[in-house]
Amino acid sequence: MSQIKPTPELIKNLDDLASLASYSLIDTLNCDPEAKADGVDHLPRQVFSGHYVPVMPMPLKKPVYISHSKHFFSELGFADSLAQSDDFMRMFSADLSKIPEPLRKLGWACGYALSIYGTEYYQQCPFQTGNGYGDGRAISIFEGVINGQRWEMQLKGGGRTPYCRGADGRAVLRSSIREFLAQEHMHSLGVPTSRSLCLYTSKTEKVKRPWFEQGSYSKDPELMIEEKVAITTRVAPSFLRVGQLELFGRRARKHEHPQAMAELEKIVLHLIDREYSEEIDKELTLEEKILLLARAFRSRLISLVTNWIRVGYCQGNFNSDNCAAGGFTLDYGPFGFIDMFDPEYQPWTGGGQHFSFLNQPQAAEHNFHMFCVAVYPLLTSSKSALAELEAISNDFSELMREAMEKMWAEKLGLSAFDGSLFKELVSLMLETSVDYTIFFRELSQIPEDITALKKSFYGHSMHSMTDEKVNEKLLERWSLWLDKWQSLIHVTSPESRAKRSKQMKSINPKYTLREWFLVPAYQQAADRDYSLIRELQAVMTNPYSEQSKETEEKYYRQKPSEFFNIAGISHVSCSS
Repeated sequence: MSQIKPTPELIKNLDDLASLASYSLIDTLNCDPEAKADGVDHLPRQVFSGHYVPVMPMPLKKPVYISHSKHFFSELGFADSLAQSDDFMRMFSADLSKIPEPLRKLGWACGYALSIYGTEYYQQCPFQTGNGYGDGRAISIFEGVINGQRWEMQLKGGGRTPYCRGADGRAVLRSSIREFLAQEHMHSLGVPTSRSLCLYTSKTEKVKRPWFEQGSYSKDPELMIEEKVAITTRVAPSFLRVGQLELFGRRARKHEHPQAMAELEKIVLHLIDREYSEEIDKELTLEEKILLLARAFRSRLISLVTNWIRVGYCQGNFNSDNCAAGGFTLDYGPFGFIDMFDPEYQPWTGGGQHFSFLNQPQAAEHNFHMFCVAVYPLLTSSKSALAELEAISNDFSELMREAMEKMWAEKLGLSAFDGSLFKELVSLMLETSVDYTIFFRELSQIPEDITALKKSFYGHSMHSMTDEKVNEKLLERWSLWLDKWQSLIHVTSPESRAKRSKQMKSINPKYTLREWFLVPAYQQAADRDYSLIRELQAVMTNPYSEQSKETEEKYYRQKPSEFFNIAGISHVSCSS
């Protein structure tokens, strides 16, 4: 890593940003030896070795400012005026032609492999070899150290790369708005995530995408629609993925080229430098570093997924290539926040039940297994190290179970998990069609009876019951459950009640970024009205707070019945 320079008190222009540039990835890792020096490398091709490919991004035509993350700008020490300055807009809408030195005039894209639930796949690569799969429309353009933290800035929709598989390299306005809002919302929820910097669209440029007819119930897109393009800049300590390690692990395992093992070692050590330097001593042996890395990543991944479930988030497509090796939420493609509680909730029509809401711990375990498979070749000289790596992998499910039980206990305000109480709760939530977010938030008020909890009951099941006695029995079960819960939380005074309520409200958000909030925001944005995007920014970056009555009436409510099963609202395609 290059020498760290002091951060200016306020970053007001690109010269200030340039002074903080430190390109550790492209300065220390291997460039694809077949890469083009000018970065004009926009057609699909096989990349056989090297950690990255230099790429010239494709600028948006006539960029237009939509929004930036004021919270993140403040954390970075960026002046708010920077987001709408000509130089900054030009750079972050993919035009690097006029940026000051030592900023680099080329970006970079990386290849990675794909595993789904622990099975290696090659057919997503157009060459059926695994050598053409990677960052198809994500191009990193900056890496530097700001206030002691290393950040990489990546354009989503910045144009074609050798990994584009024949696509246009663009992101549409709809998906860009979703990602831009979701990242800062997740950060505000306390969930590890990549961050949103800024969002720009084009005044004139459009592309065609498959989408649904309005009001359709179809699971598959039915028509091609023309949509505006946009670029959102996402920021993270690194964008290294499990799939990236896998690619180099596969090559080393199969001896695909003479430098394969060395390239695997290099990227693993680079991951440690970028994401785990505070936990892993540089003076340790390679074997010791890898085993500590495996334990640290396991811990982060388990924490991440329990947080997803805590806030009602479903990744939708949690393959190894969408799993950040730093243990945070990386990709916001077909994600969704759950409305009505359903363990099998899955926002992406192509995702299958294996990526559904309560199957995310299993998906994480498979991704962790592929991480262990990737680093395995570096430990083959030590039987004891291999045995320890296997033990680390085998312990994943038990540690995940413990973390999940702890999380459920915290959501319920309990000092310890109660299996029978939780089992009955899940049964009641399913039978009553309960809104996940509203239920836990209302429970956080420590209600004396079930009246407040009824706010979360959709009533689909209740209304379908012709026997009124069945309804009464269900409500009686709710009352009995609440009585048992109250006996376990040990609230004995107004002070203890207020304290417990405050604790639970810090765990159970009041506001989550539901898809039916997002749809009107990106529909209005298509007509150049960005006011709802900015309104959602304000609400969703304060998800635990009691906000105005107007905000509560608008955003703290059940999903309207007319939106259930509607394409583009209840379920989305991968292009989302």
